[in-house]
Amino acid sequence: MKLVADRLGAIRGGRRVLAGLSFALAAGEALLLTGPNGAGKTTLIRILAGLLQPSEGGVALDGGDGERTLGEQCHYVGHLDAVKASLTVEENAAFWCRFLGGERGRVPGALEAFGLAALRDIPAGLLSAGQRRRLGLARVLLAARPVWLLDEPTVSLDGGAQAALVAVVDRHLEAGGLVLAATHVALPFSRARELALGGAAGAVRAA
Repeated sequence: MKLVADRLGAIRGGRRVLAGLSFALAAGEALLLTGPNGAGKTTLIRILAGLLQPSEGGVALDGGDGERTLGEQCHYVGHLDAVKASLTVEENAAFWCRFLGGERGRVPGALEAFGLAALRDIPAGLLSAGQRRRLGLARVLLAARPVWLLDEPTVSLDGGAQAALVAVVDRHLEAGGLVLAATHVALPFSRARELALGGAAGAVRAA
């Protein structure tokens, strides 16, 4: 499986933020999107998720499920945690599991992986910002998707939670998954490369 972007371009608010961007990401690899605010990191992730249309070029998942769009084969975790305050931690996870078409039995393991098992009966409205972020990230374990798109995933996470995230991502990569993560901090994912945005085209290098 390979994710391929071919001469991708995007215009946001009348300003060109991506131009002539091409890259390929193979199964088991992570791509860290870096660059200043406004460089196009979130735009690129939202294009891959199917939430925005590029102004030119295209993206494809070679070797993926030909019956489903690229967006349908992705987990997308954006800036918002998408947590309903009136539901408990477990109820939030169960909702996303149903919505994503996952198996109900995945919920306990997802909560455990992000250190939330002891909080499963707590209303999400009582969670700290870091706990809410971990609950939002737990969605990636609730249904199988080959591509994970993570936009600033470490926001509000302490050191222990960041280590848990790295462990979850590395297991996904070991299983042949693909990960793209926009970040302003170093993320020690295995088999990671960096795509630095901010110019007319990105420069890819080892992370």
